[in-house]
Amino acid sequence: MTNSQTETPHLKRVLGKWDLVLLFVVAVFNLNVVPSIAANGGVTIWLWLISLVLFFWPQGIAVIELAHRYPGEGGVYLWAKEVFGDFHGFLSGWCYWTNNMLYVPTVMLYFVGVSVYVLGPSHQGLADNKVFALSASLVLLIVLVVLNVIGLGVGKWINNIGAIGTFIAAATLLILGLVVGLKQGASIHYVNFAIPTDRRFLFNAFGVICFGLVGLELASIMGDEIQEPRKTLPGAVLWGGVISGLLYISVTLTLLVAAGKNGISVLQGIVQAVGHLAEQAHVTWIIVPFALMLSLAIAGIGSAWLAGSARIPFVAGLDNYMPSWLGRVHPKYATPYAALIVHAVISLLLVLVNFLGGAGVQETFQTMLSLAVVLQLVPFLYMFGALVRFGLKYEAGKGVYGRPALLLSGISGFITTTLGIALAFFPAQTIKSVSQYEFKMFGGTAFFIGLAAFFFFIYGGRKARLAAQSAANQAA
Repeated sequence: MTNSQTETPHLKRVLGKWDLVLLFVVAVFNLNVVPSIAANGGVTIWLWLISLVLFFWPQGIAVIELAHRYPGEGGVYLWAKEVFGDFHGFLSGWCYWTNNMLYVPTVMLYFVGVSVYVLGPSHQGLADNKVFALSASLVLLIVLVVLNVIGLGVGKWINNIGAIGTFIAAATLLILGLVVGLKQGASIHYVNFAIPTDRRFLFNAFGVICFGLVGLELASIMGDEIQEPRKTLPGAVLWGGVISGLLYISVTLTLLVAAGKNGISVLQGIVQAVGHLAEQAHVTWIIVPFALMLSLAIAGIGSAWLAGSARIPFVAGLDNYMPSWLGRVHPKYATPYAALIVHAVISLLLVLVNFLGGAGVQETFQTMLSLAVVLQLVPFLYMFGALVRFGLKYEAGKGVYGRPALLLSGISGFITTTLGIALAFFPAQTIKSVSQYEFKMFGGTAFFIGLAAFFFFIYGGRKARLAAQSAANQAA
């Protein structure tokens, strides 16, 4: 046997209940997706409610059920592997990881769009400067990688600070909206929540909403680093889910009230809304500290997804379905440093490739976000499919939930996820070239799934040969 098969790297259990709650909030409640969704108008509130009931609630049940049955490092990778077999486990983990290679750059670009407000009004145009956006993204990625290589004991504080920053940023927006609303009256009426005649752009919004609601599964990927996971996880999922859902709906409403459907930028919509409300409330001084706090929140989001998703190639490396060196842990800090570094490098290259294609910063953001939606939701097909299988082959006392809850949540989640994937291929309002968008979406999806098959069958064959050689040696 190889060393990766005989030795399980030692990972430290450093995540407690409230670390997980804050991790869920910072991972699930992503302010960077709200402007892209709210730009479609008040009808998105109905889409939020539908998605919370048909996707988010089943997701919580799936995470608790699967983490109970299959605890350990790997999360979506481990679950699909145990229920459906090695290839499906690898594909689930691969899509989860590659999605985050696309999503982490969108977080970096969003960070750039917000952080320029800290520099003052004269520097806000830098958000659309490709050189500045790429340079700032590189600096932030390096900082996050270094902190997470040092260890989750340090990296989790970036997540926690990000969650606190998210709370403060969301609370500031909500309080300003309430003050202005009480002072001037409501600027949005029931007609604003009607379904528009042109429904094309709502399709993409629904996929992005489902994407915005993922994250409850993130902690289970770090299952070996949670203190008493079976006891800690269910309560953390409940609290993190409730808080995130309420924040999403309230912030979307406030953003629509403050900026209006046509005044929302996908990169700077939140700061623009706060600036508009601050002017009306005569507290314009609040814009700079708000932008600083929101920048911290965005950095926390990037750290959470970078750290969590890097565990997928780490586990795949240990399983020999990817290069074994991806399964290395740092000799001093006991962290999957090789997987973290590879993740960051590829994310940066993807940003560079999109910029070289001629797209602007905002269009690059939207295209990468939509492709991330497709790849991110693939593992959820396996999660909800597993619930359906458990319900059909129900064994009392084996899991947490009964047959009706497993079947209802599994079927609901599976159908909603399938719709979310399909609808992400429809272009958002910010897309200027539909043909280029569709080429990137279909081509990117085919490329990443094809690459998954390549790694699985090439390295899977290598793994089979190693196993056969090991068996022969033992027999001798």
